[in-house]
Amino acid sequence: MATPPEPGRLLVVATPIGNLGDLSPRAREALAAADLVAAEDTRRTGNLLRALGIEGPPLVSCHRFNEAARVGGVLSRLREGRTVALVTDGGTPAISDPGWRLVAAAHREGIPVSPIPGPAAAVAALSAAGLPGDRFRFAGFLPSRSPARRRFLADLAGEPDTLVFHESPHRLAASLADLADVLGEEREAVLCRELTKLHEEVRRDTLGRLASVTAGRDRVRGEVVLVVAGAREVPRDTAREDDVSLLAAFARALAREEGDVRRAVRVLARDSGRPRAEITARLRRLGALPAGGHVT
Repeated sequence: MATPPEPGRLLVVATPIGNLGDLSPRAREALAAADLVAAEDTRRTGNLLRALGIEGPPLVSCHRFNEAARVGGVLSRLREGRTVALVTDGGTPAISDPGWRLVAAAHREGIPVSPIPGPAAAVAALSAAGLPGDRFRFAGFLPSRSPARRRFLADLAGEPDTLVFHESPHRLAASLADLADVLGEEREAVLCRELTKLHEEVRRDTLGRLASVTAGRDRVRGEVVLVVAGAREVPRDTAREDDVSLLAAFARALAREEGDVRRAVRVLARDSGRPRAEITARLRRLGALPAGGHVT
């Protein structure tokens, strides 16, 4: 009876987000040694391999629309003892990009998974932002439609950690307008566009001014990462006093507005000068409003 082959290895390979010089020697070696490359876009990865002078490894597409269907075929190659390299169009696979399903399936099969670290747009942006990076929240792409986006941002309004978002260029102006309105125009933020590329832009300003500048552009090009300062933290004793004052003010506003929660929150926001989303997030944290749902 034949002994089954030792399982292969899945290599999660980070590739450049723009500048080809950012590819590590180890990543190049991994791509050259792979028996199969699972790529988000086979044409782009083919161009990358040719630019590196790498010939031979076959390519199979593995993007967000077909990843679930591709897992079985890639696993069969791994079971045969093959080495498979997983790549996306740029950056680190599975970080707001395809790949996590394949990685999870490999783990379930007991197949070794090795990261080949390198570029990641979110981390690159955070490193150049000048905002605290010891604690940050990577929230991926913002919702595409404004109502959903505003609800999403409202849930993050009280988050003290630095926030990191991806955004597409054609939605940038609308998203910055919502960010300024929901989180507050004076929040510090950094717009990072086309990182490592010829037209790289790293612009730090308030959300209000970034929204104003972007609204005046005819067309924005390139990949975008937004890094936004977290909500200001206050001393614990002061926070307790503020919470008590907020609850009392909310009760008064609710009585004046005959139980209309939405109007009461708007009154509090107007009187305090704080964004409605921040007021809503604090009231939810204190249990005065139910979690979830749209209030503001």
